[in-house]
Amino acid sequence: MKIGIVGSGFVGATAAYAMVMRGVGREIVLVDANRSRSLAEADDILHAVPFSHQLEVKDGDFGDLQGCRVVVIAAGANQRPGETRLELLGRNAGVFRDVVPKILNRAPEAILVVATNPVDVMTHVAAQIAAERGISPGRVIGSGTTLDTARFRALLGRHLGVDPNHVHAYVLGEHGDSEVLTWSLVTIGGLSLEEFCKQRSIRLDETVRQEIDLKVRKAAYTIISGKGATYYGIGGALARITEVILRDQRSLLTVCTPLKDVFGVKNVTVSMPHLVGGEGILSTFPPVVDENERELLRKSASLIADVITQLNQSGA
Repeated sequence: MKIGIVGSGFVGATAAYAMVMRGVGREIVLVDANRSRSLAEADDILHAVPFSHQLEVKDGDFGDLQGCRVVVIAAGANQRPGETRLELLGRNAGVFRDVVPKILNRAPEAILVVATNPVDVMTHVAAQIAAERGISPGRVIGSGTTLDTARFRALLGRHLGVDPNHVHAYVLGEHGDSEVLTWSLVTIGGLSLEEFCKQRSIRLDETVRQEIDLKVRKAAYTIISGKGATYYGIGGALARITEVILRDQRSLLTVCTPLKDVFGVKNVTVSMPHLVGGEGILSTFPPVVDENERELLRKSASLIADVITQLNQSGA
């Protein structure tokens, strides 16, 4: 089971390391425009193999992606001083117009997993490019709010005194400021959040909810202000998504992929609960949320749809 990772910066390299630690796949190929960087990262990660799982880790070029079942795209440009978000998106769309065809030329059967931010828009762009080659949208998956959902579950689990693996909670919509923590869907051990807190005599008033919401929504800002970048969490998320695909685990993940309709917003890419397996997106489950959350999700989808429209109109 061969995995390609295009882009060997913090996110791509950490994803590869997380895959080695989890034992995901059999071979990982790192591809980067800076060949010395991909070679250095591949060697460094390979040296951790004796302490974890037996995988082959090497650097390469696009030709070495042949036979990959999954290719993670973590390539993209950094924002320049004074550059607008739309200008940055235009440059990253240009990067994808170059990179995605090169990937599909060598690995036409691969599932594409997009990590480049803003991930909702870049996943939409990747799917548009892939569609020109007859690739279905379900084979182009963005990391979406997989990490945000993990943050929500981790913080809720800490507050409730429960293993986060047993906290069922979802962050949906944009991976960004307009994302929606769907409190109405939270369950623990088959109980609603309110009933669980009542039985355990746990305080979870509006103040606590707002604190958790802020920590989830602003997590990236806090981490970046302290260390310059986020990579461990997203690296773990990418390893998990890749594992689900390679092992056809049919897991429910809050990834993003192009959707025909999200609460009345047409042809947009945002995160929803999806069943993911060996063929990519197998099914989508529109959430049954309360009226307030429904409106917030509609607004989040509208925001992304507007950006996609602006990007298309710019000719990028």
